[in-house]
Amino acid sequence: MNAHARLAASAVILAALGAAACSPPADKAAEPASAAPAATTPAATDAFAFRIGALEAYALKDGSLAVPNNGEVLAIGEAKADVDALLTANNIPTDTLSLSIQPLLVKMGERTVLIDTGAGGQMGTEGKLLTSLTAAGVQPTQVTDILISHAHGDHVGGLVNAQGQLVFANATIRMTANEWEALKADPTMTALVTAITPRVQTFAADAEVVPGIKAVDIAGHTPGHTGYQITSGTESLLYIGDTMHHSVISVQRPDWTIQFDGRADVAEASRRALLERAAAGNLRVYAVHFPYPGLGRIERRADDFVWVAEPGPYVE
Repeated sequence: MNAHARLAASAVILAALGAAACSPPADKAAEPASAAPAATTPAATDAFAFRIGALEAYALKDGSLAVPNNGEVLAIGEAKADVDALLTANNIPTDTLSLSIQPLLVKMGERTVLIDTGAGGQMGTEGKLLTSLTAAGVQPTQVTDILISHAHGDHVGGLVNAQGQLVFANATIRMTANEWEALKADPTMTALVTAITPRVQTFAADAEVVPGIKAVDIAGHTPGHTGYQITSGTESLLYIGDTMHHSVISVQRPDWTIQFDGRADVAEASRRALLERAAAGNLRVYAVHFPYPGLGRIERRADDFVWVAEPGPYVE
């Protein structure tokens, strides 16, 4: 079963659980980070403002996914007792796992850049992206560039509305050439491909996509999965896409197999390499599926890694 097929199968599970998990318990951060708070304005329910150097950025709530803790999604083949022990040690409930969805908005002078577009209300999610965008002071017609990390439904679903029309009519949609080819070859995505084709521009792995944002090749999740490094002056932020899904399982057990990864062994190697790099370089990270707003750093603790969320008055 290929990656897109597995995602579709998982969507059935997620949708079934979604109604009962619209407000799942939030994962607790490992401990407060020592860095200064990122927020420069009061927290908002749907859009959290922070800065990357001189750039104004927003974590935009789209919704959440409820994933069963059954050894079939985020820890394939692992004993449930081991998964439960890890979650309990981090003060996280062991029944259902909550994955946030928060696309990233960056205002860059004449460009208004949106990275990923959420699920568009599919897969049991709340579909809050446009509300969050408005809370950030932006209308869909003002978005100039959409950068796609990969073409799974919870990242491209918000590109079109329920009628199959473009939501961001003036935006150029950018993704890697490999990801675009894989998306066009997916028969379940034909309608989406037809709608977005006139707006798509592709790029090579590790290219500078727009001034100040460089693609970061992170192999294994999908054929053209990419992160994005956003730089302003001496500050930067690394958007990691789906390199990691869960702030505890993916970070503390990077070798555990994830159902959504197309090439599990490659994805696991990429995950560990990114953890090593982030911890060694004290990189500021944006994790689209970690607890809202997904801002923090990776720290090494003995033989393990931990996610340390940036402190801030986040509103859930």
